Amino acid sequence: MTKILHPRPNPIIAAMYTLRDLDVEVIVIHGPSGCGFMASRMLEEAGVRVVTTSMAEDDLIFGAVEKLSEVINEVCDKFSPKRIGVVGTCASMIIGEDLSMVRHSRPGVEIILVDVHGCMGDNTKGAIRTMEAASYTGIITDEELERQKDILRSATDLEKNQGMAHGGYIMPTRGPTKYAVSKRILGVLSSGGSVNVVMNAKKELAYRFADINLAIESASRSVGGDVKHFMNIDPDKGLPRIRRYASDVLDGLESDGVEPIITGGLDEYAVLGDTIERLLIENPADLLVITGIAHAFRGLSTEDIIVTDQPRILANFLKKGFGSAVGEIASHSLVMGARSVIPSETGDTIRQMISDLEG
Repeated sequence: MTKILHPRPNPIIAAMYTLRDLDVEVIVIHGPSGCGFMASRMLEEAGVRVVTTSMAEDDLIFGAVEKLSEVINEVCDKFSPKRIGVVGTCASMIIGEDLSMVRHSRPGVEIILVDVHGCMGDNTKGAIRTMEAASYTGIITDEELERQKDILRSATDLEKNQGMAHGGYIMPTRGPTKYAVSKRILGVLSSGGSVNVVMNAKKELAYRFADINLAIESASRSVGGDVKHFMNIDPDKGLPRIRRYASDVLDGLESDGVEPIITGGLDEYAVLGDTIERLLIENPADLLVITGIAHAFRGLSTEDIIVTDQPRILANFLKKGFGSAVGEIASHSLVMGARSVIPSETGDTIRQMISDLEG
């Protein structure tokens, strides 16, 4: 097995993001103040309060459960939350803290305890631990727990076989500009050709990738051709926040007259390859544009246009000869807290080229 040298997502951070998707109002990190700092800032952009017990050196010797209990009470007094997530860290794991001692420390407040640490392996293990804690608390059903486990394990397999967990060190890249791929799309449409646009987005990134669907639809209305949209935005699948993302994006599409063929839910991106393949066979086109987790679809051709937000995934595609692969880099920071479709570089490039054509 090849050793992975570049940084990989952390189970602690995956647990925090999963708590967000469960509509937790406050996340308490039981660890040092710097643990998960950048992720915490991102989550607060999405409206989730993140606090820390700020474990110090003495806490590693004497324990800090009392400090955790004090922070929970302070959080309840300050924010009046209905649901709190408590996340363990490497520090709390090393000293053997028993997080269950604070499970019922505040009557009337749901507390989801996630005993997790950074050395437990794949980041999805943190998400699964969170789902198990949510099931134990009664927030999700056993059926949803098993569904989540299946798709999270599939996501892990996908990354190990074809994604960022495949290979020794992958140098990140921002990739080429969006001009060439936009020109290809407009060329096919203006000649009366057909374009299939597949969005296989991971959760909140749908807010940005859906903009490419809107831009290509606008291009078709301007220069001709035919466009079909295939998108994983089933509003009835996923945790509460994930379903809201799908509903928001659907509202934006419908207001612009776009009626997509729905492939699945926003959390099912890793398991939709066969569905995408079947739909594309049933609906052949002159050009395929696939955005998001494109490598979930095994039938990719080097002639396809691929748009990803991940600089190392983009580097993989370019190395393999996908000359029309481009990146919407840093999209994650832009979609935090979004409630409607936001502009993409690819979409804006297409729109500018249409404007130039129209004079």
